[in-house]
Amino acid sequence: MEAHRQILELGMLRSSALLILIATICACKTAPYTGRRQLILIPADQEMALGLDAYQQALQSTKLSTDADQVQMVRRVGARLAQAADKPDYKWEFNLIDDPKTLNAFCLPGGKVAVYSGILPVTRDDNGLAVVLGHEIAHALARHGDERMSQGLIAQFGGVALDALLAEKPAQVRQMYAAAYGTGANVGVLLPYGRKQESEADRIGLVIMAKAGYDPGQAVGFWQRMLEKSKGQSRPPEFLSSHPADETRIKDIQSWLPEANKHYQPGAH
Repeated sequence: MEAHRQILELGMLRSSALLILIATICACKTAPYTGRRQLILIPADQEMALGLDAYQQALQSTKLSTDADQVQMVRRVGARLAQAADKPDYKWEFNLIDDPKTLNAFCLPGGKVAVYSGILPVTRDDNGLAVVLGHEIAHALARHGDERMSQGLIAQFGGVALDALLAEKPAQVRQMYAAAYGTGANVGVLLPYGRKQESEADRIGLVIMAKAGYDPGQAVGFWQRMLEKSKGQSRPPEFLSSHPADETRIKDIQSWLPEANKHYQPGAH
């Protein structure tokens, strides 16, 4: 009986590995500009539908800004970057959320973009805002949300397979292995990929803003101001974070500027 169970467990392991391998081979895509290979399991049209739904929900649960000058700036900069992104199948939309305490922005699949008003004092001008919007637009172009969902599905599948293999083990043993698997998947796979995506969005964003006629060199000043804002705040070690440290970002951006400057045409668009 024990030998039979071991054979079944081995078979399940091999089947799980085979399914993951097939999914990986069949769903490999290439990120724009960087050429990085990606695992994408979600169809693009489904991803865009999910993005639209999430965007509508986000706007319904927040207050849109009535500051005409700031709204115009967000839409002006956004329109130039959207043109440079050259993604005609996206239905671009740019909104400003009235939230002075939040220093953030996001771009959902399909080109649905929102900026929180709290980040505008840090961006200061059109160039600074182009750094933020270029970064967020890059996430959508590289389909990072879809990639995260795909990685989550693979991690979930691995967890289910592990649980099945340990079905006859005591509950305490199963919990120990599940915790170890969850920590390993998070720290060893998901968080590093999150940092990789953030860095990739920085790199692609520099190119997009340069193509739109904004100075990519202004990204250094923006992230230096963000670093200054974060001083005194408690932050986890970089390896436990989904985002690179601001110091790392600044150093990486400086190394990517020669590439971005090749696309820079002042006054373009």
